[in-house]
Amino acid sequence: MRQCLPWGHSLLEERTGNFQGAVRAVMILSRYERMIAKRYLLPGKGEGFIFLVAGISLVAVMLGVAALIIVMSVMNGFRAELFDKIVGLNGHAVVQGYGGRLPDWQSILKQAKDTPGVTSATPMIEQPLLSTFQGRVEAVLVRGMAVPDIRGNATLKGKVLAGSLNNLTAGSDKVGIGSRLAENLGIQLGDSITIINPAGRSTPFGTVPRQVSYQVAAIFEVGVYDYDKAFVVMPIEDAQTLLLLGDVVGMIEIETVNPDKVGAILEPLAAKVAGRAVINDWRQMNASLFEALAVERVAMFVVLSIIVLVAVFNILSSLIMLVRAKTRDIAILRTMGASRGGLVKIFMTVGVTIGALGMAAGMVLGFTFLFFRQAVVNAIQFVTGQNLWDPSIRFLTELPSKPDPVEITIICLMALIFSFLATLYPAFKAANTDPVQVLRYE
Repeated sequence: MRQCLPWGHSLLEERTGNFQGAVRAVMILSRYERMIAKRYLLPGKGEGFIFLVAGISLVAVMLGVAALIIVMSVMNGFRAELFDKIVGLNGHAVVQGYGGRLPDWQSILKQAKDTPGVTSATPMIEQPLLSTFQGRVEAVLVRGMAVPDIRGNATLKGKVLAGSLNNLTAGSDKVGIGSRLAENLGIQLGDSITIINPAGRSTPFGTVPRQVSYQVAAIFEVGVYDYDKAFVVMPIEDAQTLLLLGDVVGMIEIETVNPDKVGAILEPLAAKVAGRAVINDWRQMNASLFEALAVERVAMFVVLSIIVLVAVFNILSSLIMLVRAKTRDIAILRTMGASRGGLVKIFMTVGVTIGALGMAAGMVLGFTFLFFRQAVVNAIQFVTGQNLWDPSIRFLTELPSKPDPVEITIICLMALIFSFLATLYPAFKAANTDPVQVLRYE
């Protein structure tokens, strides 16, 4: 009778009863094992509830994987967008003079350019002032930059909504302003904005604020709310005239070959300018923002991983119910020569298949949402009538996204590993089924 068995497993392997099937589960399944695993994945007569639980498990894994991919990609997009825009306007570091003035800036500029690892160093003036237009008053941040730097700044030139930065030349009394500032003041291209400098000329009756009118030659939208609502960009010569600085600048903007090593690169320069100026890099200037993003990113990953864990428990419960429903079938397979290792592989295959299908569906759902993310946000805002994406709170004007292949791989592996671990108990439970005890009453 043993010779009639179609599977041809050795009698020694059957009688030892060890659990080498756990190792062999990763191997290719035999023909009959694939057939049985496929049969258990499909609903049979009276097994609708088990199939329903397995389907819920698949959907739960899909939602967990999709949520992790979406959230982690959005958090990475936040950091990347903020970094690109902040560093694009402020550089990797700034050499700032005491009191907002850097008198000996020519020598410091030369020392900065001669520092190994520094790719560019440009003088700049930045001063908070007031602006007015037709009775409306807004706080602004006046930034004076060299004309070539204004025209060559990638963050600015690619975000011009109206006009052209090429119109900004020294002595032309023309400026570029942020889109939110233009909206708040009601300014259009070609209008004149008045900048008020409290440090004006002295008279017998006190200090009279200095008021200078500039024509708006360009309107830009960087994408960071705080910049778009306050920035006024002008040639550095016009800024010196407005602020009565003479041949003095406020800071020197520096870019390096590696922003993550900016501290070590600028350490020699910091020693040279000690006592005359201080050096602040992008991490010091935006420490609280980027630290908050890092903490929130880790917290969201941990919290959303629980969704995948809950889905795995659903896989565990569905497999346990499947084993109980198939106890008689398992006993018959054992009497016909099926090994414990084969049964382990069958039930592991069923559980891992559910997890793998959920993982694949989650990736499709996650990438689909990311592709249409802004349309989804706009649709929800339209239906609910609520402003879900307020740039004044979110910093950015649109929902960003930057999928990380390494993180997505980790998320998928985590889902597969959790699914594999969930199959261990049901698989070994099925493999330990005693056919004598099950069939003695049949």
